[in-house]
Amino acid sequence: MHLPVLLSETLKALAVVPGGVYIDGTLGFAGHASEIMKQAGATGKLLGIDKDRVALKEAAKRLARVKGEKKLVQGAHGELGWIAEQNGFDQVDGILLDLGVSSYQIDTAERGFSFRQDGKLSMRMDADPHGESAADLLASLDENGLKDIFRKYGEEPRARKIAKAIVREREREPIETTGRLADVVSNAVGKFSAKHPATRVFQALRMAVNSELEELEQALEDGLNLLKPGGRMAVISFESLSDRIVKHHFASHAGKWVSLQQGGDRWEGEIPPVQRVTRKPIEAGPDELRENPRARSAKLRVVERVVEPQRGKKKRY
Repeated sequence: MHLPVLLSETLKALAVVPGGVYIDGTLGFAGHASEIMKQAGATGKLLGIDKDRVALKEAAKRLARVKGEKKLVQGAHGELGWIAEQNGFDQVDGILLDLGVSSYQIDTAERGFSFRQDGKLSMRMDADPHGESAADLLASLDENGLKDIFRKYGEEPRARKIAKAIVREREREPIETTGRLADVVSNAVGKFSAKHPATRVFQALRMAVNSELEELEQALEDGLNLLKPGGRMAVISFESLSDRIVKHHFASHAGKWVSLQQGGDRWEGEIPPVQRVTRKPIEAGPDELRENPRARSAKLRVVERVVEPQRGKKKRY
């Protein structure tokens, strides 16, 4: 079972209210959502969204044990605005995005997310086989295309060398399994110590297959517009790329006050305005890391929608 990361911190930062209306755009096995609904109570409402039909099935079982109105939809968090509109969720009290891959997906070899277990190179968030897989990308892209993916989504400094090795090796034998890809990358760049040399390549392919960064940007924009004044949006990310997008997006809506030459000042920022609940990301403490080592890279950022730009001290977590 997937352990919900930063659970108590997320609940506290969202400031869940009885009878509140909430959206979990990355529902998973409903670890966060079930606790949100316990606090929202019998009059609370939840919209849960996830690409993975297996996750939705398990989430439904878990949520059946808590009170409140629950609506679960198979879809992507990049469709957050459209799904919310179709299901009557607007002016909500809180939105949660827990990004990345669940422990269940990582540990299921046939999903192809991990080099620790050999399996087919799928990397699609949904268990149903549709759309391009990681293996398809490796077979179809030229050296420059692969290099660009590894640099953009994996920030891999050896992207050119790895791409060249993949193109060479796929001519000898197709690269269709996680084990073979990991071997090709390892042979291309040498041995490793703390981190496997294929880590960034696997991250890059997963993000490319699932359009993760593009979906995140859309979900952030949709989410802030769905919040009622005083409503909060919490995002948990696991890679520097995703965290950077969240940080910059929230900062642009928090805006800044600019002094004018003629006197006075003016707020500059994106609409709707927000105030930061967390100026720095919240990370897992030592107790959680002992129980769940996969939480080590988790970062939680939270903002609150406001009616108008705020001066002075910001709210703090």
